[in-house]
Amino acid sequence: METAGAKLTVMFEDPFWIGLLEREEDGKYEVSKIVFGAEPRDCEVLAFLLENWDRLRFSPPLKSEGAARKERVNPKRIQREANRQLAPAGVATRAQQALALQREQLKKERELRARESKK
Repeated sequence: METAGAKLTVMFEDPFWIGLLEREEDGKYEVSKIVFGAEPRDCEVLAFLLENWDRLRFSPPLKSEGAARKERVNPKRIQREANRQLAPAGVATRAQQALALQREQLKKERELRARESKK
């Protein structure tokens, strides 16, 4: 049985507030970067997602690392993992890799369009 999930992290990257939307579905991991500008409120983030979900550009899918644990997990371990996720430098490296892959793909598309327009 495959599971699906999504996680949105809003953080400040000088000079803008950005959102990092990660989704996992059918064993694939994809990420999208959203630039908000000024600090968004929760209701503004929700409204943005509801209006623009179909227009978000996700990175090419990466293979997901697998299913969640089903055995009992120590509460202290859960707290440590939550603190790691909340740390400012704790942006998932998988997300950074996926965004880099998306940038490379867009760069190749731009180069191809420029090459064709020059011809």
